[in-house]
Amino acid sequence: MTDTHPSQTSGYAAADAEPAATADQRAKEAYFTASQGQLIWSRFRKQRSAMVAAVVLITMVLSGVFASFLGPYDPTVAGRNADYLNGAPTIPQFCDKNGCSFRPFLHPIERVRSIETNFRWVEQVNYDERIYVHFFVEGAPYRLLGLFPTDVRLFGMEDGNYIHLFGTDSAGRDIFSRTLHAIWTSLQVGTIGVLISFFLALVIGGISGYYGGWIDGFIQMITDAVRTVPAIPLFMAVAAFMPPELSSEERFFYISILLGFILWPTLARRVRTHILTERNQEYVLAAKMSGASSGHIIRRHLLPSFTSYIIVDLVISFPYMVLSETALSFIGLGLKDPVSSLGVLLQNATSADVMLNYQWYFIPVLFFIALVMAFVFVGDGLRDAADPYSDSHK
Repeated sequence: MTDTHPSQTSGYAAADAEPAATADQRAKEAYFTASQGQLIWSRFRKQRSAMVAAVVLITMVLSGVFASFLGPYDPTVAGRNADYLNGAPTIPQFCDKNGCSFRPFLHPIERVRSIETNFRWVEQVNYDERIYVHFFVEGAPYRLLGLFPTDVRLFGMEDGNYIHLFGTDSAGRDIFSRTLHAIWTSLQVGTIGVLISFFLALVIGGISGYYGGWIDGFIQMITDAVRTVPAIPLFMAVAAFMPPELSSEERFFYISILLGFILWPTLARRVRTHILTERNQEYVLAAKMSGASSGHIIRRHLLPSFTSYIIVDLVISFPYMVLSETALSFIGLGLKDPVSSLGVLLQNATSADVMLNYQWYFIPVLFFIALVMAFVFVGDGLRDAADPYSDSHK
């Protein structure tokens, strides 16, 4: 048995400790040299609920962007399947009593007369016949991403057959296609409203916080006045003056602008608070001594100092925009058929007949809840990640 000299043992320990110390040193250097965005991402990805919500949100946004490709039919065409009105969902399967198949298929639904129903037309499933689902089929023409004309759909049926994953409505329109387009429509309304609100909040909040004094007092008086205006009566007044012959695109545009002009005061208050805190810092005073204009200081120095907080506020305000559009369309003051939006689909599910007999009308409600909850969890995660004093970072 050979003896190991103490000096050799300490040398091995030092050699092992050196890589560990180097790794810790590199981690510290990476932390102190990381940008604000990298720090926020590092903190955000540690929150499991926020990461799951981000995956759900990205999936739903992509499904809305590619709704025309993912949906097998045009959602605005009434009577797309005139023989299947208020039809139940048709779910593809791989196995039946005749065996299994690698390709998904459906059993055709046939309309027949029977003695049991006094020779009235009834729908029956023919379990002896299979109709296979085809992928990348030709359908109604559309523009992919609004730019590239095409007619390719992800899946569909041939020979005049139909597939309805979420069933059909009273006009025979495919609810699955309508749901995907409704997500995209609500997101578009929310995006335009957020951008308008964002621009107004930066301009008004920036001027109010930078100049202060009587300018700040006057602007805050206007801000408080806008915040105290009740939303529903205002929407009803706007709807009363809105001409009934407006097209769907014009109504969409007006609703987006209205939401943007109503929901800017909260973000403007936050911008004002940040600028009031930062305007007396040394880098701002140095810019003033250098002869920089007020607009340049606000635009190039003050606003970038809390860009991450502004982004977080935008994400948090997104679900409120979607909720506002949904509420307006739900009470009949917003978008209307044939436009597919989440509010329109929710409005179609309010009748007692639907609640009792056509429960698949409530499938878009699940997507609406998932979309709003995903925005809420992502917004909360970003808010905690952007806050350097949050307990979640410790």
